[in-house]
Amino acid sequence: MRIILTAALMVLAAPTALMAAPVAAGAPAANALSVETTDLGTLLDNADAKAVLMKHIPAIVGNDQIAMARPMTLKQLQQYSGDSLTDEKLALIQSDLDKLAKR
Repeated sequence: MRIILTAALMVLAAPTALMAAPVAAGAPAANALSVETTDLGTLLDNADAKAVLMKHIPAIVGNDQIAMARPMTLKQLQQYSGDSLTDEKLALIQSDLDKLAKR
């Protein structure tokens, strides 16, 4: 898993077309945190959101090269993460992020 994630993060060091798309009408509020629209850097810089990530994906958050993935969303990172970011895992993370918005 570490080799796959490390290789994926190295790919991210180059500019890519994987940047988040503009928020569409009917999307969550601008301040809502989302696995699909919020970049990883924003999640890591928010102490509560980072705690959610540490709960669900500590190996990814603790990866030495995670800084290279900061511009990506978790949904975008999913394709590089093997079994670490399944759709089910993203749903659990999103559920916990939604709870933060309700506080």
